[in-house]
Amino acid sequence: LLRRPSAAVSAVVVAILVAVTLGAPLFAPYAPTTLDFDQLFGPPSREHLFGTDELGRDLLTRILYGGRTSMLLGFAATAVAMGVGVVWGFAAALREGWLGEILMRAADTLMAMPAILLGLVLVAAFGTSTLSMIVILGILFAPATARIARSTLLAELRSEYYLAAVSVGASGRRIVARELLPNAMPVLVSRASLVLAEVIFVEASLSFIGLGIQPPETSWGTLLQQGYANLYSSYTYSIFPGIVILVAVLALNTLGDNLQKVLDPSRA
Repeated sequence: LLRRPSAAVSAVVVAILVAVTLGAPLFAPYAPTTLDFDQLFGPPSREHLFGTDELGRDLLTRILYGGRTSMLLGFAATAVAMGVGVVWGFAAALREGWLGEILMRAADTLMAMPAILLGLVLVAAFGTSTLSMIVILGILFAPATARIARSTLLAELRSEYYLAAVSVGASGRRIVARELLPNAMPVLVSRASLVLAEVIFVEASLSFIGLGIQPPETSWGTLLQQGYANLYSSYTYSIFPGIVILVAVLALNTLGDNLQKVLDPSRA
């Protein structure tokens, strides 16, 4: 994987983002509540590399702590999406009759709705707490994951090793856990990387319109929204969170594409 230049760069970028955000207390130059009323909307400087916000708080510190929320929420929502999606898709592939059709038509119905629109509906129903956002974002990306998991498993069900396992009397659970799932992992791992990028983007979009993470909690999306609201006071306030979101999404997408090519050369 690291022999590919784009994969190596994206992996390093993702590793740095994860390290500095999850370890925000170690890397942040200030405490997130430190105020400096002499530096309201301060420009980038030696003391404040990304400038300050409307209360004089260091913007780099806020981005690191906001990224902590975005990353933790992203990983949790990705785990929900992958768990639900894999079970959903595998069930549809192993039960190709009426049950499989119902499961896939339900997935198609949900996938036909724009992610942001469906997210707005779910936010209105479940609220904007962190736990609710994890469940909502997990639900949003579970149908597409289910379709990918189903198509991957259907290809494996036509393979000779599956027929051999059935012929010697192996149980269905054993075949799924010991044979089918490991062979489907390359596609699922690359899908997880892409889902993480999509989760970060959609969470930032919902937070930007005020329907995501709510103050006093902070995410990259809420920082972007607050920066936009104060655009005429400090143009750098919204630029830096936007750049971080852009870099994170691009790096994760690039890494996901390379993971799929390396782990599953037949799909390259």
